[in-house]
Amino acid sequence: MDFELTAEQRMWKEAVHDFVAQEVKPKAKEVDENGEVNWTAIHKMGSLGLLGLNVPEEYGGAGVDAVSAAIAIEELGWGCGSTALSIAAHNGLGCAPLALFGKEALKQKYLPIVARGRHPDGSPSGLAALALTEPQAGSDLRGIRTHARLEGDHWVINGTKMWCTNAGIAEYILTLVRHDQEQGSEPFSLILVPTDQPGLKIDPPEKKMGLKGSPTHAVSYQQVRVPQDYLLGKPGAGLRQTLQVLDGGRIGIAALSIGLAQAAFEFALQYAKERKAFGLPIAEQEAIQWMIADAATEIHAARMMVYYAAWLKDQGKRFTKEAAMAKLFASEMAERVCRNAIQIHGGYGYSREYPVERIYRDARLMTIGEGTSEIQRLVIARQLLKA
Repeated sequence: MDFELTAEQRMWKEAVHDFVAQEVKPKAKEVDENGEVNWTAIHKMGSLGLLGLNVPEEYGGAGVDAVSAAIAIEELGWGCGSTALSIAAHNGLGCAPLALFGKEALKQKYLPIVARGRHPDGSPSGLAALALTEPQAGSDLRGIRTHARLEGDHWVINGTKMWCTNAGIAEYILTLVRHDQEQGSEPFSLILVPTDQPGLKIDPPEKKMGLKGSPTHAVSYQQVRVPQDYLLGKPGAGLRQTLQVLDGGRIGIAALSIGLAQAAFEFALQYAKERKAFGLPIAEQEAIQWMIADAATEIHAARMMVYYAAWLKDQGKRFTKEAAMAKLFASEMAERVCRNAIQIHGGYGYSREYPVERIYRDARLMTIGEGTSEIQRLVIARQLLKA
């Protein structure tokens, strides 16, 4: 593969970068301290295409290629981890499954709203969400217990989900459920649940270490009724659909990790040039230079891994292994780079007055969300062993 971006991709990168620099990055500290969603920026994203990265143009989306989608998430991560996570989850987990597997009527009803960020009457809309994890089922999706029972022409859903990004600000939550198993089929399906349905309870946002402006919630379903055709695809296809979606989502988390690392690296580089010790800028110290060199090298390597996985996706080839590799390397790389950025800042890096403290806290989730590093290693190993 030729890793050189196309002219269109370079223009896209520049446009997104400029938007993030103006609308997202200046409010990152405020978003973190107040734990509030940056709606001002999000409401402007629809017209730029950032809310419909995975949505075809006929449904109001941007329908960009996978490399361009990764570029956008990286730039958002460079600006604000919280905002980037909500938009990455919205696109990769909330919109993508509906665009890939939803029935035509369902796509026409919901995709234009969430991709444009507007209701038909012009009022702002919420984002999209995906609910997988449960109190007793995280990495083991086969262990979920949230149940859907078909009654007439409606599904009746009961159960509890945890760690659902965007639930409290969502138009709908795609929910992985267990149901009565037909002979020869899997007992799992994805069902679209509008957030205004009676019986759906969304708890207050979790109090988290970082990413405080990206709300994460527990969600409970108590006799929640949704139409039968709100199921995505055929009954029993939910686990396969989810795993396919998570492959793409891992590219997004990897890209977000690179954005966080890039921001921390830039702050550290600037600080190293300005801060003096023993009469010289600390950038003159070999120990500092090594950390700077390692950061630049690892960021570049991670970016190439993300581009390659995204390119495979665009080519319609299998990318499960490559997405897991990119997510594993980029997320662990981001922790190292952010840690060293704090080290370069010294005591100031531990202070909330400097952005590297926030970025480090935000980066910590990346090795956990959408499959822990341990799960990524299992995925990679199994792909290699069955080859």
